[in-house]
Amino acid sequence: MPMPVETLHAYLNQAFPDAEIVIDDLAGDGDHYRARIVSSAFAGMPRVRQHQLVYAALKGHMGGALHALALETSAPPVTTS
Repeated sequence: MPMPVETLHAYLNQAFPDAEIVIDDLAGDGDHYRARIVSSAFAGMPRVRQHQLVYAALKGHMGGALHALALETSAPPVTTS
């Protein structure tokens, strides 16, 4: 059974409450998504670690209810005054 986009967004929002999250359904089947996540939680982390945090936030649903997830993760740009 596919994961509804609302459920995916809820998992991500719970793990990264400060994040800007954009989710696209790539195939229109509720099973293949792209998520763009910009969160301060990712500051100073290598991309692999950022993705590990996202997979952990999905609480084991990756590869089950969620078949494919393309990730674009980053920290917000640093602003200087």
